[in-house]
Amino acid sequence: MLLLGCSSDPEEEQQGGGGGGQGTETIALGIIPIIDVAPVYLGQEQGFFEDQGIELDLSAGQGGAAIVPGVASGSIDIGFGNNLSLVVAASNELPLQVLCSAVDSTGDPERDPFTIVTADPAITRPADLAGKTVATNTINAIGDTVVKASVRADGGDPNAVTFVELPFPNMAAALAAGDVDAAWLVEPFVTLAEGQGIRVLTTPLNDFTDVQVEVSTYFTSTAYAAENPELVERFTTAMVQSLNYAQENPDAVRAILPTYLDIPEEVAAKVRLPEWNTEVSQETFEMYTELPEAQGLLGGEVDLDTLLAQVN
Repeated sequence: MLLLGCSSDPEEEQQGGGGGGQGTETIALGIIPIIDVAPVYLGQEQGFFEDQGIELDLSAGQGGAAIVPGVASGSIDIGFGNNLSLVVAASNELPLQVLCSAVDSTGDPERDPFTIVTADPAITRPADLAGKTVATNTINAIGDTVVKASVRADGGDPNAVTFVELPFPNMAAALAAGDVDAAWLVEPFVTLAEGQGIRVLTTPLNDFTDVQVEVSTYFTSTAYAAENPELVERFTTAMVQSLNYAQENPDAVRAILPTYLDIPEEVAAKVRLPEWNTEVSQETFEMYTELPEAQGLLGGEVDLDTLLAQVN
């Protein structure tokens, strides 16, 4: 896997400083309320952002495809979003730049938190989703794209799958009511759904590629990066510390989940955790530019050099 370094100084990261002598600055950070962003909350708890002179103003979106326009327009300073949405944005010449990794697939089908779930006993493999209705948090984004790729890899017709948009917290009820046949679901909602008799059908990121997929990254606009280079650097330093802390302290991750997600401690103790790496995977971005299911989403050529300029 070709990995690109995040734009932070390793020595500065070890020292935990960089904001000294500067007043506190606020960053509007767009996130999705899922397990993947636990490092943000851990970083606040551990003082990593405070050490860099940063206060985070968090706002929640339904998916990366919804956060991208906010960052591009300047209403959000930095966003958390899936890499496919960033590739699509780049293909439409939206001026965005990746700052650092956010979350990776585990590469292990038995413990990957990025899933397709169903309550229908007749659905036993991805190909069975042809002719069915599948829920995803945002249309024309990572969810429906990887579901279709999984169906294709299993010999089914990906174009025969119908998608409907639902928030992650509403998917289990829709499955139980029979309103949808399956859902693209992530943690903690996978574990919550399993408690209601819903089962994991497959982990699609392991079905169609040998790449250990980097699912999401933190990103900003080229204008914000150009106008605030030191602040962006300090954010990245704090974020890298936070990612490392989360990866090295899974018990701390589980402990903080109920503080920002509406889940009990016993669910937090069971959820599948992703990988929190700090290196950006250019291989993942290249994979999305070539994935057949993504081609209809791309507006034109994808300039990865510009998108990844901060980490090259």
